[in-house]
Amino acid sequence: MKKTVLFAAALFTVTAVSAQTGEITSARGENWLSQDGDWGLTFDAQPLLTYVGNLFNNGNNGYNTLQMNSLFTSSGLTGFTLPNSGSNVVIGGKKLIDANTAYRGKLRIGFGSDKVTSLVTAQPLPNPLPTFPNPLPTTEDATSNSYMAINIGAGIEKRVGSTRVVGIYGAELNIGLGSASSTTDYGNAQTADFNVGAQGRVTESKSGSVFGVGLNAFAGVEWFCAPKISLSGEYSWGLWLQSQGYGSTTTEYWVPNQADPTTGTVQTVTVDAGPKESRFSLDTGASGASIGVNFYFQ
Repeated sequence: MKKTVLFAAALFTVTAVSAQTGEITSARGENWLSQDGDWGLTFDAQPLLTYVGNLFNNGNNGYNTLQMNSLFTSSGLTGFTLPNSGSNVVIGGKKLIDANTAYRGKLRIGFGSDKVTSLVTAQPLPNPLPTFPNPLPTTEDATSNSYMAINIGAGIEKRVGSTRVVGIYGAELNIGLGSASSTTDYGNAQTADFNVGAQGRVTESKSGSVFGVGLNAFAGVEWFCAPKISLSGEYSWGLWLQSQGYGSTTTEYWVPNQADPTTGTVQTVTVDAGPKESRFSLDTGASGASIGVNFYFQ
């Protein structure tokens, strides 16, 4: 009887240790669950789900090209739809410090620019005008666009369970900021012989800088569908603050001399533009549940 009790106690101890470390192996000896020391990388599962669903819809929704993005746009912070702002995607990962605890992180550091150059007729026109087949002289207008978008997130995740379905919960802090601008250099200078009149022409426009911070709790589940690969779904709830300042527009005007209209000067005026916004929310995640695909490795 004593040996039976000792055997049962030992078996319970082994089972408890296995439950804490999450050791479930496949027929080939592969460990299914994430383990102490594992690194994890998370991708947004929505493009994959859309692609699979569209396969059963004969491609009628136009999503028959699979594009696997990294994690849920901008960590729940909106206002980052900036001109030419790239993918608007945040990379997500985690590090397991033990079998039941993980640090989570999100990161996006985005900078970009583009330049569009177009040919326009040079002004003023030559006198006499060139005759066919000689073309009119040309010059270049060049427009440069640029953006900056940064998202940083950090949190802690607790994991519950020892089966292929694991409960997850924790808290996370996200910070984001962004801005964008557009500048145009005109090949034709404004003069008394050539100008655009009282409406002027825009030489630079800047969007208002965006800053946001969110602190939220989350809870969900993670299902290991293959060794070290899982599908996860989670809800979030928490505080979200965001502000966007005024942008600005710089316009160039030709101002004729009152005493002698054949002469004048070019003046530039910069004014505030666009709405100024502040947002506050204490609510569940704006986009509903987040669905992810997770890969773990040592």
